Amino acid sequence: MENIKASLSPLERKILPFITLPLHEIQKKTGLDDTSVTRGLRFLANKNIIELTQKQNQVIDLGINGVYYKKNNLPERVLIQLLEKRMRMTLEEAEKASGLSPNEFKAALGALKRKALLDITNNKLVLKAKHEEIVHKFPEEKLLEKLPKNKNDLSDEEKYAYDLLKSRKNIIEIVEKQELNYKITPLGTKLLSEKMDYEELLEEVTPELIREGTSDKQFRRYDLQSAAPKMHGGKKHFVNEARAFAKRVWLDLGFKEMTGSMTDSSFWIFDALFTAQDHPVREMQDTFYLKNSSIDLPTEDIVTRVQQAHEKGIAGSRGWNYAWDKQQATRTALRTHTTSLSAHTLASLKPSDLPAKFFSIGKAFRNETIDWSHGIEFYQTDGIVVSKDVNFRHLLGYLQIFYRKMGFTNIRFRPSFFPYTEPSVEIDVYHKEKGIWLELGGAGIFRPEVTASLLGNQTPVLAWGQGFDRIIMDACAIKDLREIYSNDLNTLRTKKIVFI
Repeated sequence: MENIKASLSPLERKILPFITLPLHEIQKKTGLDDTSVTRGLRFLANKNIIELTQKQNQVIDLGINGVYYKKNNLPERVLIQLLEKRMRMTLEEAEKASGLSPNEFKAALGALKRKALLDITNNKLVLKAKHEEIVHKFPEEKLLEKLPKNKNDLSDEEKYAYDLLKSRKNIIEIVEKQELNYKITPLGTKLLSEKMDYEELLEEVTPELIREGTSDKQFRRYDLQSAAPKMHGGKKHFVNEARAFAKRVWLDLGFKEMTGSMTDSSFWIFDALFTAQDHPVREMQDTFYLKNSSIDLPTEDIVTRVQQAHEKGIAGSRGWNYAWDKQQATRTALRTHTTSLSAHTLASLKPSDLPAKFFSIGKAFRNETIDWSHGIEFYQTDGIVVSKDVNFRHLLGYLQIFYRKMGFTNIRFRPSFFPYTEPSVEIDVYHKEKGIWLELGGAGIFRPEVTASLLGNQTPVLAWGQGFDRIIMDACAIKDLREIYSNDLNTLRTKKIVFI
């Protein structure tokens, strides 16, 4: 017993007097955080002072959209408050006035119709609820306010709200959490009954201690047989490891790296790549624009050629046949692809620089619905090869070499269409974890409208833009793209990159 008492750490001695209390009471009495108390309990369990058991619980917590809606109201709350003010509105009027996205508006309509609070007649919304019904909180709202909450502790009303919310995008999520249960052992009971005399035990040898001596002090006893936590050395984030490996592949193939800002003008993101100004990808639903911000356009000769390509055509093309707006081209956005770097690079090349090969690996951003294979931010790897001697076979060859180096053996190419390449292909790789073909990106030969505008001539340019996050998923056996950005410590410590 004396040996056990002498081996107790300061953390254990602080927790031990309150070991018969619930976990939250131990935290309150000791002033320790949850992590420290848990660590102390594990130490005591190793000494057989308590018995520790773990139970896996499913906890309902707020998703990305749930955090926003808890603060700013669910879409159905926004819509019903609007209808209370105006009573009757057309569907188009209501959607515009609500400020909701198309998906949010549809979800709000469905929720309110299910609650029999509105009706739709001849394309008009008719409020059927009284003021008392409107101000009364929906079960879904009540549940959001109580989260996080153990799934097994839901009331009948909360279960109903949970069933409604779980089918909607990213409002709630299930988190697996461990619940610790403990009880004192006979040894622990005996230890509690004895007087603790070791409040001033020494933990380490310091220079001051060496100078002053230890004649009147005692060291804490260390048990060499006790379990010790696993030590984790420093390591690169597995995403950075993957990026470094891919960079090495491109550099070994003779490519130079392209870099640039993650914000850019619409000119370089879209216009220089022959994407018409009325193309859907340029809408707010796809692109994150910066408010009250613009970026100056490049030299007049490049702008003139790009304008000509859009309005009347260039290098034998017909163009898009519309009035190109220079002001729209100055709008600032988070780049939707790193192909904008390829456009910048082409515009900077001189005839004496050719032939040339460039690559990039960087972040891009799109207003996507988040799921296992899509996110609002992602890594992309782009490349261009500029030479009068290259053709479509060279393009497929470069891509095959890259993907094989990245560990993919099952690769296929499919004909496709992109505004700025012709011919064009999409590259698929087989995802063993999901058992499906996964599209990784597009490639092709830049159209004359791009090369003539940026290079000033029609030198062939092989080009590609590939989703790099999906490559990481396969290399790390990750089933959900969101794991890449979760920053889970266990994942960061254990994930290994395996390409070849």
